[in-house]
Amino acid sequence: MQAPSGQVSTPALQALLRGQTLTGDWMLDPRSSSIRLKSKVMGLIPVHGVFREITGAGTVRPDGGISGTVTVATASIDTGNTRRDTHLRTADFFDSGNHPDITFTAGDIRPAGQVAVVTGALTVRGQTRPLSVDAAVSVQGDAEVLLDATVQINRADFGLTWNVLGLAAVTSTLTIHAVFTRL
Repeated sequence: MQAPSGQVSTPALQALLRGQTLTGDWMLDPRSSSIRLKSKVMGLIPVHGVFREITGAGTVRPDGGISGTVTVATASIDTGNTRRDTHLRTADFFDSGNHPDITFTAGDIRPAGQVAVVTGALTVRGQTRPLSVDAAVSVQGDAEVLLDATVQINRADFGLTWNVLGLAAVTSTLTIHAVFTRL
């Protein structure tokens, strides 16, 4: 079965997974992928950032199951403000010296409506929590799969509780654009 180009519907994704079209090993393309962070200060002012170093790989098994990992270098955060970025790398936030990576380990994908639900575990600062992400899936021929998602993260769940005067939002939004290419 030839993979269609563009965003795929639930039936099409189920057929691609069951039909073994996507079976094999996949590598995250860091040049084409991005993970962006948005949080608010004082409840109003959005702070935007991007992680400059991301890696990842995954496998689609013949039975349609998946496994994979995406790793983000915490020290690669870039908000456009050197002083803020330096603070985000300290023990108040990411503690990059002791916890250099944020890792999402995927263990399942289930088509649902117009999205695919990717379930797994997110590890930040050595603390792991289950995470499900609703992702739009696009396929470009047989060699490229794109996942686009937005997910809310409660940073306190991972021990990121620094909040002077209660001015920083405890919830952050991650916008993920992951492009996987066939090995």
